[in-house]
Amino acid sequence: MEFRLLGPFEARHDGQPVEIGRRRQERCVLAVLLLAAGRLVTTERLVDLLWHGRPPAASRGVVQTYVGRLRSSLTPYGVHIRTVGDGYLVEADGHQVDVEEFGRLVSRAGVLTDPTERVRLLDRALALWRGPLLADSADEELRQRLHGPTEELRLVGIELRAEARLALGQHALVVSELNPLVGQFPTRERLVSTLMTALHRASRQGDALALYRTTRQRLVDDLGVEPGSRLRETHRRILRDDHPLDRPAYEVRVRDEALPWAVGGHPALDFCNTFAGWGLGTPLPGAEWLRGYRTLAVWAGYLGLVDDVEVDRLETLARREPAQAAAALDDARVLRTRLYACLTDRDERAFADVGRFAEAAARTLVFGRDADGRGRWRPDPATGLRVPLHAVAWSAAELLADLRRSTVRVCTEPTCGWLFLDETGQRRWCSLAACGRPTGAAPCAPVGRPGSAGRVSGSRRGGH
Repeated sequence: MEFRLLGPFEARHDGQPVEIGRRRQERCVLAVLLLAAGRLVTTERLVDLLWHGRPPAASRGVVQTYVGRLRSSLTPYGVHIRTVGDGYLVEADGHQVDVEEFGRLVSRAGVLTDPTERVRLLDRALALWRGPLLADSADEELRQRLHGPTEELRLVGIELRAEARLALGQHALVVSELNPLVGQFPTRERLVSTLMTALHRASRQGDALALYRTTRQRLVDDLGVEPGSRLRETHRRILRDDHPLDRPAYEVRVRDEALPWAVGGHPALDFCNTFAGWGLGTPLPGAEWLRGYRTLAVWAGYLGLVDDVEVDRLETLARREPAQAAAALDDARVLRTRLYACLTDRDERAFADVGRFAEAAARTLVFGRDADGRGRWRPDPATGLRVPLHAVAWSAAELLADLRRSTVRVCTEPTCGWLFLDETGQRRWCSLAACGRPTGAAPCAPVGRPGSAGRVSGSRRGGH
């Protein structure tokens, strides 16, 4: 059975609509159970959600009545609600819930580097969006309590799709899609930055700069903050008419630091790709971009491993304690080299070395809430200048423990060696042919199995 919770509540069986839950609160009870499919939801929680902590005297009996009616309606379609202790559980037995499918597709798209595939998945995800969660049944308070990050996830999906469309040269489409959204979310900096880039590519530099001025004023007036590093960097590059804005670039500049393009699909892979790409053991002159501790801190912020406030703090601390900053940078380079060996050569000693870095990081982790409402483990700021190192080490541990580890591929171009995730195993080049591999060349090889692909040299700025 299929349940559509994004927008007005709908239930379908074999493609045909089914009337379930005539009363608004019945539909809300079912939605709560479906969003927690396979997990117990207590009667107390159902009562609290339905009446926002102010239940009538007979609330528990009302919930019991709602569940009884829902059972009668759903059982003929193979959907079962069980009573477990003082609560209820919908068995996770194959029925589909659009909210779960939506989140899964956006998450999958977020780790892809192929823009065509990313657009395809996000088109599927965003097509599921018919409106806010339970638009005809829940008020805004209940929506936030049930599944608060849903609207945020929709915006993230739109931003990811727009960035992928820019990579495909579809800037006119991006402008038409993002213009009304920026009007609704005028202080959402990633959205504004993407629209500014699309306007610049459409030869509308004046409109892009005007949008920046308006956004900056709103941020200052409404929130009391200046634009973040990403938006400031986009503004700087438009002012300079920086040509990388007109095509995919293999280098980005953040806080005046030159960083490699993030295309691996995972922070740990992108960290390894700062080691690959310039000859693997025979570095080209000037190819080592990780020249100082400040670059490491800015890179960690660019990848989202630490936030902008933490980057500012680390910069100040590094100026005050240069010796400790240098030591942390040296250890980061060691981790980078050992992680690359671990992923490409199945090197057991390298794995053990990475494990020691990860164990040290694990001892520093604290659990907090991200801006999108999800919990996340982050290194304790009290560890000072080693925060970026711990963040990368923990990211590496997560990758090595993830099933996606088996989908890591290494580009066999002799001057490349980039790592990337490829669930299909069909990728013919890394990072959109950044290494210069021709379209007809053989696919990149899984890590640990050197490929026999035809090879050509390609030029890159800064060795990727």
